[in-house]
Amino acid sequence: MKDLPKIELHLHIEGAAPPSFVRDLASEKNHDLSRIFAEDGSYRYDGFLEFLSVYEEATSVLKSPEDYARLTREVLMRQAEHGVIYTEMFLSPDFCGGRDVGAWQEYLHAIREAAEGAKRDGAPEMRGIVTCIRHFGPDLARETATCAAETAADFITGFGMGGDEGKGRQGDFVWAFDCAREAGLRLTTHAGEWGGPGSVRDALDDLKVERIGHGVRAIEDPALVERLAREGIVLEVCPGSNAALGLYQWKANPIEKLRAAGVPVTISTDDPPFFHTTMTGDYEHIAHVHGWDEDAFREAARVAARAAFCDETTRQALLERIGE
Repeated sequence: MKDLPKIELHLHIEGAAPPSFVRDLASEKNHDLSRIFAEDGSYRYDGFLEFLSVYEEATSVLKSPEDYARLTREVLMRQAEHGVIYTEMFLSPDFCGGRDVGAWQEYLHAIREAAEGAKRDGAPEMRGIVTCIRHFGPDLARETATCAAETAADFITGFGMGGDEGKGRQGDFVWAFDCAREAGLRLTTHAGEWGGPGSVRDALDDLKVERIGHGVRAIEDPALVERLAREGIVLEVCPGSNAALGLYQWKANPIEKLRAAGVPVTISTDDPPFFHTTMTGDYEHIAHVHGWDEDAFREAARVAARAAFCDETTRQALLERIGE
């Protein structure tokens, strides 16, 4: 499984920070983060809301463009170890420069330089998806969208939203998504994880996204499943994340039912060290529990390549590497 070419469309850059990286960075800065680590050195939390809190506390030690450059290289080189050939990472100006356009550009320059350097050393191709944070509210999301619009180009190619699905509605963020769309960015958003199938429908109707982050709870609404299949809406499914947070254990995860119904599904790890998984680990679990073979995994990678927010030259190169 490790050698299969993989494409990851749903990965939060801070959420991919290994505990050892965060501990070392905190030590350099004399910042005590001991409460967020378990005795074995892993991240410690109980449930989704505490996960968000621990996530933000871990992120608090990332203070400079150089910190993010180091993190970018760390994450990409680890992905390379698992056969990832292309990745889209969620990047947030909320954490990178406090939504100030000038500061955000400095962070982005450092991240891009690190990604290009890592690629020369065998790491996957990377693109960035700017994300607003849902529980920070729609007003701050406008500022985040402005940062995204000002830096939309060949590296920043998408816009999305993460955070607590229990706060507000998808439709509260229409202005931010319209701003990003007008700047030429392609759109995704988290929905259908904790928000239920209605949040998926709202994301499609109100924000007019072309991909859904997670989306697995769409399975509860047959008409919605039919719509997703008919309209070709791609779901960025994160089975290891679902299992770790108690949404669906591996056997109950609806990824295979969605695929069988004609919904385009992809595989991602979301925040892998928080959820004790990797792309290889997720592939192995899906093979064991849902019976996927190499052809099924290659097809999921082709779905991801076709749905990627990249240029056509890159897309064709990815499809050639995946093979038929």
